[in-house]
This record gives sequence, structure tokens and C-alpha cells, in this order.
Amino acid sequence: MDFDTVAEELYARRPEDFVAARASAVASARTAGDRDLARRIGALRKPSLAAWVSNLLVRSNPGEVEPLLRLGEGLRRAHQDLDGEQLRELSRRQHALVRALTLQARQLAKEAGHPVGEGVLREVENTLHAVLADPEAAEKWASGLLDKPLTAAVGFPAAAEGAVPRRPAAPPPSRTASASAPARRDPKAEQRRRQQRAEAREAAEAAERELRTRREEAEAADRAAREAEERLGRLQRRVDELTGELERARSEHQQARFAERTAREEARTAGRRLREADRTAATAAARLARLTSPDA
Repeated sequence: MDFDTVAEELYARRPEDFVAARASAVASARTAGDRDLARRIGALRKPSLAAWVSNLLVRSNPGEVEPLLRLGEGLRRAHQDLDGEQLRELSRRQHALVRALTLQARQLAKEAGHPVGEGVLREVENTLHAVLADPEAAEKWASGLLDKPLTAAVGFPAAAEGAVPRRPAAPPPSRTASASAPARRDPKAEQRRRQQRAEAREAAEAAERELRTRREEAEAADRAAREAEERLGRLQRRVDELTGELERARSEHQQARFAERTAREEARTAGRRLREADRTAATAAARLARLTSPDA
């Protein structure tokens, strides 16, 4: 038993099972004589519902983790180097991707037996925005061990406001430099900026492709869920109809059995009476024959 394995197992559980599972793991660690491990396990906090849903998204869709992290890196670089128009485009893609992942998280929670409301979804969405804006938040989210939703310590105000990012002021010209001399650019710095722009565009395009794929998957899953729900409704109605027919058939069957037993009893009684009447008739006929005989 090691701490990382235990933590992963605990945070993969449903929220209502967390406390009991944690107590069991603490007891096992104590039985094994590892008091430090027992203390560390006991300090693990039960995740809020929003944290659990965020962890569920990481565990159920590990392929979603890397594209989001790459987009976050690209956005953070773009915030420093790109112009306002490019930032606005990246910001649009950011919000679209976050929204798609939030919808996936809601579907996963529903499938896991924990439908969530808009308040929880907002916390999940804020967590994903924090992942894009803050590398420390991204690392926490990717671990799948959140116990509470995340909030961004930093953001992308320039992209949100549609403004051109502010660049650091140029250093004052050297006293020995000519006032009319044009400013010289550092070729290496320009090359780095071009490389960063290319990487940011590549990350954004990859995230956009991933978004389209996940959106199609989410739409297909929603359609399948609706169709399954409609089919379930039709089958439930059919089950109700058949259940009613079965109850009526059972009632009629019981009545028929009662009628059959009554008819058999009446038939046995009629047979017995017939035999008695036959014997009576035979006796009467014999007596009549004796009385009408010439020798009588």
C-alpha cells in the first residue's frame, strides 16, 4: 500500500463512498504499522461535487487532458506576444472548448448516477478556465485528485477585453546614440516570437480540431441518450400494458379453474345421481315384472 495509489483509488470513488473508503484505508495502514501513511490518508479531504465531476472528466477522458493543457500553454504565450485580433480568436476557441468539456462533464456525471445542476457546472467551467490560465492549476486538475473546484489566480484580460496586449516600455535611448537613429531589433528575439506564434497557432488549431471531434461525440451521445430514453419509455409502456394483460389473464385463469372445479364436482354429483336413478329404475322394473308374471 502506498499513498499515491490509495489517493487515486479514493478520488475515483463516488462522493458518498469517500469517507467510508478513507476510514478503511486508514485502518489498513494502521494494521500494517504505517502510522505516517495512516495520517496522510486521513488528511485527504472529501471532494466537493464539482471537484468530483472535474476529476471524473480527467479519469473518463484522459485524451482531453493534453489538448487542454497545450491550449493553455499557447494562450499564455499568445497573451504576451500576439496582437489583439489573434487573442480574441484564441479566446473564442478557449470558451468554446471549455463549454464543450463542461457539457461532457455533465453527461458523465449523469451516467455515473449524479446529475448536477447549473451551479456545479459553473464551478466545473471555472475550474477549466483556471486550468487554461494557470499552470499550477493545470497540474492539479490533470492529477485527478481535486477536493475543491479551482479558480484562476491569473487570467487573460487583454483577450477578454479585445485590447492589444501591453508591451513593456522600450528602454531609454543611450546618451551616445543618435536621436534620429532607427531602433534596431534583435533577430533572435524576433525568431523566438515567430516560433511562439507558430506554436500558439498550432496549439489553437489542434484544440479546435479536438473541440469539433468532442462536440460531434457529445452530440452523438446526446442523440443516443435521447433515443435510448424514448425506447425505454416505449418499452415501459409496453411492459405496463403486458402487466395489465397478465393480471387480467391471471384473474380469468383463476376464475376458469374455479369454474372447472365446480363443473367437475357437479359432473360427479350428476353421475352419482344417474347411477342411483339407474339402480332405482332397475329395481322398479324387476318388481313390476314379478307382479305381472302369470305365476304371480
